[in-house]
Amino acid sequence: QVQLVESGGGLVQAGGSLRLSCAASGSIFSIYFMGWYRQAPGKQRELVAAITAGDNTNYADSVKGRFTISRDNAKNTWYLQMNSLKPEDTAVYYCNVRAFGGNYWGQGTQVTVSS
Repeated sequence: QVQLVESGGGLVQAGGSLRLSCAASGSIFSIYFMGWYRQAPGKQRELVAAITAGDNTNYADSVKGRFTISRDNAKNTWYLQMNSLKPEDTAVYYCNVRAFGGNYWGQGTQVTVSS
């Protein structure tokens, strides 16, 4: 059974940095999309950053230049480096992996940015 486990969230002051990790366990074959989403209280879940199997990346306008998505295929782990954090980045962050065998979500990790 596939599981995604996020880590790295926490409380940080505005202007600070955090690195989120998403580690996959179990067998996932033919991954074609890996993304980080976030959901703030009272808001819809939104795509923050994504990377495809061909290493094409995509970012929400609100995080461009501040967040970087990357992956370590050998470790089946994906990362979201978040710099210059703002209070509006406060949300629960979820990793999502899409493969030809399924669509998988992590349990979420809280990121809180204080002003």
